[in-house]
Amino acid sequence: MIRTRLQRLKEKDTRKLIATIMAGKMLGIATILGAMKGFAWYFESSAHAAPLVHQAAVKTGDLVSASNTIWVLVTAFLVFFMQAGFMGLEAGFARSRETVNVLLECVFDTCLCGLLYWAFGFAFQFGVGNGLIGHQYFLLHGMSAAYPTTTAADGTGGVAFLAFFLFQFAFADTASTVTSGAMVGRTGFKGDILYSITVSGFLYPIFGHWVWGPGGWLGNTMGWFKSLVPSGIVFRDFAGSTVVHTVGGVIALAGCIVLGPRLGRVFKRDGGGPLAPHDLTWGAIGGVILWFGWYGFNPGSTLSAMDWEGIGRVAANTTLAACAGGMVAVLFVYPKVKKWDLGISVNGFLGGLVAITCPCYWVSPWGAVVIGAVAGIVVPLGIDFMEWRRWDDPIGAVAVHMFAGIWGTLSLGLLATGQFGVPTATGANTSTVVTGLFYGGGTGQLRAQFIGSLTCIICVGGAALIIMALINKIPGSWTLRVQRDGELEGLDLHEHGTAAYHVEFGQGMTYSAPPNLPALKNGAKEPVTTPVGETTPEAAAGAPAAASDTSEDLPV
Repeated sequence: MIRTRLQRLKEKDTRKLIATIMAGKMLGIATILGAMKGFAWYFESSAHAAPLVHQAAVKTGDLVSASNTIWVLVTAFLVFFMQAGFMGLEAGFARSRETVNVLLECVFDTCLCGLLYWAFGFAFQFGVGNGLIGHQYFLLHGMSAAYPTTTAADGTGGVAFLAFFLFQFAFADTASTVTSGAMVGRTGFKGDILYSITVSGFLYPIFGHWVWGPGGWLGNTMGWFKSLVPSGIVFRDFAGSTVVHTVGGVIALAGCIVLGPRLGRVFKRDGGGPLAPHDLTWGAIGGVILWFGWYGFNPGSTLSAMDWEGIGRVAANTTLAACAGGMVAVLFVYPKVKKWDLGISVNGFLGGLVAITCPCYWVSPWGAVVIGAVAGIVVPLGIDFMEWRRWDDPIGAVAVHMFAGIWGTLSLGLLATGQFGVPTATGANTSTVVTGLFYGGGTGQLRAQFIGSLTCIICVGGAALIIMALINKIPGSWTLRVQRDGELEGLDLHEHGTAAYHVEFGQGMTYSAPPNLPALKNGAKEPVTTPVGETTPEAAAGAPAAASDTSEDLPV
């Protein structure tokens, strides 16, 4: 075959055909190379045109603004996802008959908070005004492209206004949800709506303005108390141990006091103890979801992606404090109960997270471990104190958020290292650093922290007590505490007409009467508690027990 082809090359027509094909290929290659050269020449000439370069170039400030805005939005989403954690935690630690009530409260409070914060809450907290309250940005009118205090000195690098609003709304929603934890099981849904309006619309935003708002007296001048602290020192709360958690905790305590305990709740000093959670699985999962959301809560409070070192420090400190709090709480409780307690481990690491929220930017990793470990002791002691006072807190919200929040706020005045200042749009600013007592800073910062924390307890707590008492005086269904029959029936059925768990495929709920439930005697209007180990006259006489009057439903 090869010899045949070579023979054909001797023919003139064959040689002409091959020459034509080769010439066409060479012409095609030359055309492609010429086109490539022409395009290169054209675009290279355009790139050298100075006016076009200035029009197309992206300013560094724009890149910083975009980075900071994306960072704040991502962390806002994490903080908002904490609502799923609250729903799991509170529903799991409550009784099964109030599960739907807990879930709907969280959803409804979120929707309510969003609208109130848009209408006037954000204006009260972050609008320009005076030292007590802001009065700008109602309905978000008058907003700029970037929220003013997030920009650098030259006006660049700020966070988009609505991104900043969304981040702060997620914080406000957290404060409102914290409050409901101590009021589970006996709060009417209409009463919940009323107190939630005051929390999201007034109490949280106004106190938040004092600390974080433009011109707020605690975070800028110390107001009447400026003579009690050295010049230049003000109250500091990086991410909200006081502004979010102590505020939510003291309001929860006020509601807990006004409501009184749930029917059938007998305290330790009376021979009883806390009612068992109905689903520790969801309670624990909800707690871990909250831990995950805290990585938006604390690192996101830098409001700047450019402070990369500060973000890493805050995230690490958040983790270490949670680890120390969870472990120490379990070890602290074990000698007393001789059991490895899952519930206290969850509340322990949540207490560590609450405590580190204030000082997370200004302390070292070692300081974070100390803060978390102390919180792991504060939380069990706080739970015991609530039990001793006969204040019924089904979730442990007051111990975790108020007591651990107070400790975390004060810890800044002890353990701030004096190395770190404040985050800015373009990075960390160390022109003014925060130094605690143990690092040679004296007691100035500790005094400022004490003043801020005490102000929160007195002002917010006092206002909350008055508000809760007034709501509880409202006649009819808008009162704070649900009627006795409704509480005995269970809030899910009484308030919402459905149960969280239904009898299907032979599985569902059983009804049992735990010992020491109150029983009505001789027509008395108030329940009478029978001490453990004793029997009622009716039982001694062989009278049948009322199976459904004060029953507790537990899933099989």
